[in-house]
Amino acid sequence: MTLALTSAAADAAAFPPVVPVPAAEVAAFGAALRLLTHLERGERIDATALRGAMEAAFGASDATGAWTWKTAYDACEAATVLFLRKYGKALFRKAASPAARLSAITKITGLLPTHTRRSEESQALQQFSTPTPLGLAAVTAAAIAPGDLVLEPSAGTGLIAILAQISGGELLLNELSDARADLLAALFPAIAVSRFDAAQIDDHLPLTHAPTTVIMNPPFSAMAHVSGRMADAAYRHVASALARLVDGGRLVAITGANFGPEIPAWTDAFRRLQERGRVVFTAAIDGSVYARHGTTIETRLTVIDKLPADDPAIFPTSAGVAPDVATLLGWIEAQVPSRLATATPPAPPATSAATPRTVRGYLARASAARPAASLAIEPEGVELAYETVEWTPPEGARLTDAIYEEYGLQSIRIPGAQAHPTKLVQSAAMASIAPPKPSYRPMLPANICDLLSDAQLETVIFAGEAHSDFLAGSWTVDETFDLVKAAPPDAENAVRFRRGYMLGDGTGAGKGRQSAGIILDNWLRGRRKAVWVSKSDKLIEDAQRDWSALGMERLIVTPLSRFPQGKPITLSEGVLFTTYATLRSDDRGEKVSRVRQIVDWLGSDFDGAIIFDEAHAMQNAAGGKGERGDVAASQQGRAGLRLQHALPNARVTYVSATGATTPMGRRGFSLRHPRRIRRSHRGRRRGGHGSARARSAFARPLHRPVALL
Repeated sequence: MTLALTSAAADAAAFPPVVPVPAAEVAAFGAALRLLTHLERGERIDATALRGAMEAAFGASDATGAWTWKTAYDACEAATVLFLRKYGKALFRKAASPAARLSAITKITGLLPTHTRRSEESQALQQFSTPTPLGLAAVTAAAIAPGDLVLEPSAGTGLIAILAQISGGELLLNELSDARADLLAALFPAIAVSRFDAAQIDDHLPLTHAPTTVIMNPPFSAMAHVSGRMADAAYRHVASALARLVDGGRLVAITGANFGPEIPAWTDAFRRLQERGRVVFTAAIDGSVYARHGTTIETRLTVIDKLPADDPAIFPTSAGVAPDVATLLGWIEAQVPSRLATATPPAPPATSAATPRTVRGYLARASAARPAASLAIEPEGVELAYETVEWTPPEGARLTDAIYEEYGLQSIRIPGAQAHPTKLVQSAAMASIAPPKPSYRPMLPANICDLLSDAQLETVIFAGEAHSDFLAGSWTVDETFDLVKAAPPDAENAVRFRRGYMLGDGTGAGKGRQSAGIILDNWLRGRRKAVWVSKSDKLIEDAQRDWSALGMERLIVTPLSRFPQGKPITLSEGVLFTTYATLRSDDRGEKVSRVRQIVDWLGSDFDGAIIFDEAHAMQNAAGGKGERGDVAASQQGRAGLRLQHALPNARVTYVSATGATTPMGRRGFSLRHPRRIRRSHRGRRRGGHGSARARSAFARPLHRPVALL
C-alpha cells in the first residue's frame, strides 16, 4: 500500500477510511500519523487520545482484539520517529550541544504516555524500547560521522535508528519480531529490514554489510526459540555484532547493569571480547531512566572500539551509576575517546543521495531505493568421487568402557574431504560394525569438499543410496490421502513407496547443512522443486543460511506463507519452506488444504526431495494405546502422512536428533554427537538404540521405513 500524504496536519484528517480488518503494520502506521499531529502541536497524548487514534486507524476497539495496548505504545514511538524525521535535523542544528538536544528531546518524550501494559511477545522477547533520551546518549557515544554505516541488530521501533540517521549515518536495520519489523519497514521504506535472530547476526548478514558503527539494545536474558531465562543472552548479541563490525569501528551497547567487566561473573567473557575489541567506557544507569517504558531495571552503557586490547585482562574503571541521562551524557563527553580510523567498508546498500523533506517524499522513494536482490551464479554439478573400502577393526584395538567411541568414516574414503570441525562420537556398539558399501554418487558442486565435512558428505551419499530403491509391496491411496491399502502389483492406481532416510545426528553435526546438501544433489540432477518442513517459521533463516552456504541463492528457499491458502503456488522452481502447524491446515470451504496445495504444485509424480526437519514433531501419527486407553493420532503427524501418501515417489528425509524407540513415540537418541557433548541433549546417558543405523520404531508412525545402513 502506498500512502500519499501532504502535511502532518492534513495526514490525520485526510487519512482514508480503514477497512474492518486492516494490515496491522499499515494500521499502526496510520495511528502514528494521527498521533504526530499531537506532537506537532505540543499536546500531551493521554489514554483517551491514544485510544481514539488506535480505534480510528484499526476501525475497532481493543476489546475486539483488533489491537493491543502494546501496539498502541509502538504507534506512539512510531509517531516520535516521524516527528524526528521531520524536525530532527533542524533541532540538532539549533541545539548544537548534547545537553541542549537532550532538553528538546525530553520535552517531546514528556508528551507520550507511560507504558503500563505488556503483551506476551514483549514479555517473552523482552521488548523494552530504548527511551529516546537514552538513545541520544548512545548515539552521542557512538560519535557518528557522515558516511558511517550504522547497524542496529535489534532495531525495535526505530527510536535509535532515527537519531543515527539524523546524525548522518546510513542504516542497516534488523528486527526479529514480525510486527515490529513490519512497522520499521513502513517507517524506513527505503531500507530493507532484515529479520534475523540478532544473537547470530554475524552469521546471517551478507558479507557486503560491514558496519562501521553498531548501536544495540539487545534482550538482557531472553533468546529466540528458547524458553526460560538465558543469562548469557546479552553476551551472545554483543559478541556476534562485534564480529561483524569493521576493524576500528565502534560498538555501543545498552544492556542490563549486571553485564559489565567489573562484575566477577562476566570478567572472563569481557576478556574474550577484548581479544577483538577494547572496552573504552562503561557506566551503569539508574532504573528511573526506563520508568516510562514499563520497567525500572538498572541498565548499563558500554562502548567498545574494535581494536584488540593491549592487555585483555585490564578494563577501564566504571564511571559509576548515572542517576539520569544528563549525568551520563556528561560522563560520555568527558571520558569516551575519539573514534579510531576504520577500515574502508564495502559500499552500503544503495539509497538515494538526498533525504526527502517530508513523510510523503520518504514513502515515495521506497520502491526505487530498495536494491534488487542479486542472484547467485548456480554452481555446476559433478558426481562426487569416492571409493569404498573393506573395514576391519584395527589390529589389537578393543572397545573402551566409555559409552561413546570416536567417529570416522568406515565404508568409504572421499579424496579431498575434510574432517568435521568438531570431533564426532558414536555409540560403542555402532563403532564395532561398518555400514554397507554404497554405490550412489551424488551430484554436487566441484568445491563441495570445502563446504561440507566428510561426515556430512557421507550423509548425502547414504541418503541418495536409500532413495534409489523402493519399499516392498504395492499400495493404493484414497482421495483423502488418509487410507492406504495393500494391493496387487497390477491393480489399478497401485503405487510403490520410495525408501526414506533417517538423519539422526546430534546437535553440532550440522543437520541443516546436510539437509541442504541432499536437496542440492536433487536440484543439480534437474529436480528443481523441493519441500522443507520444520517446527517454526523463524527457522527459514537457518534453512536459507545453510542453502546459501553451498553456493546457492538464499531466496530460492521460499516460505509457503507467501501463498494464501486456496491459491496456487506460482513458483516454477524452488525450495518451499513450511511448518508442521501450517501443513495441518485442512480444507476451508472452497480453499483446499495446505497439503493439497503443495501436492498440486509438485504434481503427483513428484520425485524430488522432501525434508522433515525436527521429524519427531510428527510423532503419534497413527495413534495407539496409552496407559489410560486409546490415544488419538496427532494432527501434525496425520498431515505429514498425507503428504507422503500423496507423493509416493518423493525422496523423503526425516531429520531428528532424537529418534523414537517405541511405537508409542518415545524418543531415542542420536547417532553422532560432538565430542564435547558427552550425553544426549535430552539428558539421559544411553544412546544408539533408536538411531539411523537400526530399523527404528520411529519408522512406523512416519509410514516410510528408514534406510537400513
